[in-house]
Amino acid sequence: MPDNFNIHTVLVAPLDWGLGHATRCIPIIRALVTNGFNVIIAADGAQAHLLNQEFPMLTILPIPGYRVRYAGTRAGLALALMKQLPRLKRLISEEHQWLQQVIDQHQINLVISDNRYGLYSEKVSCIFITHQLIIKAPFGWLQKILQYINYRYINRFSACWVPDTEGEHNLAGILSHPEQLPAIPVRYMGVLSRFREKKLGKKYDYCILLSGPEPQRSLLEEKIIQGLPKLNSTCLLVRGKPGEAETIFIDEKVTVKNHLRGSELEEAINQSDYIVCRSGYTSVMELLSLHKKAILIPTPGQTEQEYLAERLQEKGYCLSFSQDRFDCSKHLPMAETFSYQQVSLITFGETDLPPLLNSSLLQ
Repeated sequence: MPDNFNIHTVLVAPLDWGLGHATRCIPIIRALVTNGFNVIIAADGAQAHLLNQEFPMLTILPIPGYRVRYAGTRAGLALALMKQLPRLKRLISEEHQWLQQVIDQHQINLVISDNRYGLYSEKVSCIFITHQLIIKAPFGWLQKILQYINYRYINRFSACWVPDTEGEHNLAGILSHPEQLPAIPVRYMGVLSRFREKKLGKKYDYCILLSGPEPQRSLLEEKIIQGLPKLNSTCLLVRGKPGEAETIFIDEKVTVKNHLRGSELEEAINQSDYIVCRSGYTSVMELLSLHKKAILIPTPGQTEQEYLAERLQEKGYCLSFSQDRFDCSKHLPMAETFSYQQVSLITFGETDLPPLLNSSLLQ
């Protein structure tokens, strides 16, 4: 397989906004390894820890994260992000220079960047992965500006892979299916999921998966810790803190884990009636591919998550509540009477990689 493309070593680099970008790269890395490529990962912090657990045999190069800090309130989010734009622009430029050196040092032949805008190069083919061809914004004029900036960076890459399906029955809606596509080849690769559906005995009523940037992760955790004892149900709380040693106790019926390896999390999800999580796109892809009943709590002010939660509830795929008003004992039992609709998804698999590379790189 590698000889057909003159590609032997591939660098895979996920963005560090939460764990979703890293986890959705797992099926891509598996496919690359299965198809005979030498894979090097670029990651830092929690993302590096997670990927090292999944692929202990692979080299992981440290790369500075964007480390975006979210505001404590929805109203303050836009201002907080605006203040960080000059720093983000500098980081993108620095990671571009970093890549130029890494390509030569490690003889990289292909770069796969999940939403890291600086990882493009004229030396080798570079693929950009995103489901956000449109970046949702509260104002139409601002959304147009963001799309222009988004495409300006994306068009520096060789191709763009979108983790969704073409046509009407897609998952991300307008986010991944804008009226105008980038100028480079755009390929819909199917839904990305590291998990498989398994028929296991029930262990938990609710599996609660915390994730995402601070301080919103901790704010939601505080609400959930206060509400779970009133629920009187068997629960698993996964805090989304890989590498964290601190342990907490909530209630006899509540099992708390800081982090679970992929295989452990897959088992826990399959053993639970309902899954509670953010409406991050990676979480949505994985849960719907497993046909699980999900309860979504979008990160306040994160327009993409708010859009997905509203869209998926309208379709009957998931139930959704805002974080501000969320109450475990009141809202979680409502899932029992919600009319969940099943969705059939095309999922990316290891055999899909060769034709995807063919259509992306051999123009």
